[in-house]
Formats: sequence, C-alpha cells, structure tokens
Amino acid sequence: MSPTTCCACDKPIEGEVIALGQRAYCATCYAKVVRNRRGLWWSSLAQVLILVAFVVLVEVVVGVAKPQLQGAGLVLVGIILALVPAILWLVFFYGLDYREPEPKQLVLGVFLLGALLARAVGIPLIEDVFRAPEWLARTTLVHILGAILVVGITQQFLIYAAVRYTVYRAAEFDERVDGIIYTVAAALGYATMVNIAYVVQSGGVDLVSGMIRITVTALALASFGGLSGYFLGRCKFEDEPLWWMPVGLILASVLDGLFTYARGEITTTALSLAGGGYNPWPGLILGAVVALITFGALFYLILRIQRRWPQPGPASVAEGGK
Repeated sequence: MSPTTCCACDKPIEGEVIALGQRAYCATCYAKVVRNRRGLWWSSLAQVLILVAFVVLVEVVVGVAKPQLQGAGLVLVGIILALVPAILWLVFFYGLDYREPEPKQLVLGVFLLGALLARAVGIPLIEDVFRAPEWLARTTLVHILGAILVVGITQQFLIYAAVRYTVYRAAEFDERVDGIIYTVAAALGYATMVNIAYVVQSGGVDLVSGMIRITVTALALASFGGLSGYFLGRCKFEDEPLWWMPVGLILASVLDGLFTYARGEITTTALSLAGGGYNPWPGLILGAVVALITFGALFYLILRIQRRWPQPGPASVAEGGK
C-alpha cells in the first residue's frame, strides 16, 4: 500500500497520520495548522491603540501649530497620512510576531495587489459603473442596501480575490491564521488606495476630520478582511461545505456595508481646514470599537476551533503506509 500523502505539504507521511475528516496531515504540518500566533492578536490590538493615539497627536499638533496648508501641499500631506495606517500596521505586526512571520515579499505583494484592485476595479466599479455617490444617500433604506450590495460586496470580494488567487496555494500559506494575515494585508492595500483617492478627489482634507476618516476606513476594512480570511483559512485546512466561503464573504460584506452607512451618518464630511459638518470623533471611536470586537471575535473562534481539533492519539492517528 502506498504511503499516505500530507494534504498540506504533499509529501508522503512517514509515521503517524493525523486525520481531520477526509484530510491527512503529517505531525509537522498539523502542528503548524493549529498553532495560534498570539503575536498577531497583540499586533492587532497595538495597531488599533496606536492609530487612535496618532489621530489624537495630529489633533494636538494642528491645534497648537495651526498650519496653513492649501492646494498641492494639503493634498500631499493628505496622501502621506493615508499611508500611515498601513505602514504602522505592517511595522508593528513584524515587530511583535517575530518568531515566524510571513515572508515580507508575499505580504507586501498582497498589499500592493489589494491597492491595485481598488484603483483598477473597485473604485471605478462603485463610482463610475454603479455611480453610487450620486444616489447612495437618497433614503436610509437605499443607503443601507446600496452600501451592502454595491460597496460591501465589491470591496470584500476583491480583497478575498487578492489572496485566494495568489498566495492561497503557496507553501507559506500553511496555517489557518495565515488567511487572516494575508487578507488583512490586502484590505490595508485596498483601504490605502481608497483613502488616497478620497484625498485627491477632495483636493485635500481637513487635517483632523480627514485623518479620522482615513484611520476609520483602514481599521474597518482590515477588520472585515480578517473576518473573510478566517473563513478562507478554514476552507483550506478543513472539510467545509461549499456554502462556507460564500457565507463568510456575505457576512463580511454586510458588516462592511453597515459600517459604510454608519460612517456616513456620524463622521464629518467637511473638506476644508475650517472644519464643519458632523463631529468626527464618534467615527474614530466606531472604527476602533469595530476593529477590536472583530479581532476579538476572530481570536475566540480560533481558540474554540483549536480546542476541538483532535490531537495525535488512537482516535485520530493511523500509521502511514499501513
């Protein structure tokens, strides 16, 4: 009888075979699949708190210095601020998840692909094909449905596609939690391009309200991207039904759409240095709370799955080749 092949590394299994449904793992790959990277969760928490602190710092600096920025200078500062959330996220992720981080080139590649898909497909589809900005806020019901069916589905599918059709089959995608890591990177790339487009189209942003909108967008898309990544990671390493991933995408899209609606209701829309419109701070609080709750839920789900996955033993182990 030929040796059993590990579904993760595609190598013949010598010794014990750990069976999960119809899938067989060698001991090494199984240990990687079920490993819980606590550094990821600490990195996510640190990122949320530091981004909030950064916005507060910008508020203090603007309040004290009262910079007079106009035209190209204001746009340039806005673009730089749009890059800050992604840079901080990646830096703190690698600083805290130092034992076995994902290859930097893959994470960066997925990040850039997420940005490219936003610029080439997502933004034109939402703004030019569906023309969502022209009709989205007509009524509350239209706003909610449009935000989910047009904005949410478009954004979440492109973020999912940036991972599913690239690194999903790579050897480095060898843990359930990698789905979260790579989709968060793709979501941050997508959010960065959305934020840059917002700055450029507006001709510049208020240094406080604009920074809050940018930060809230990055936090939210990273959170929802991580949620779809959880479903994607389980699809690769567990025998999930065909409806599993579509349900994950729909859930992430609904949350994305509801968040888009809520952000439009409670955050400022003013684009001048003089400010105005709604109070922007509730939007920052909303973004931070959404991110913390989403990543907290993901952490709980990972731990819950880990407790019910079988460990090597008579019930789950067979001798390879026998």
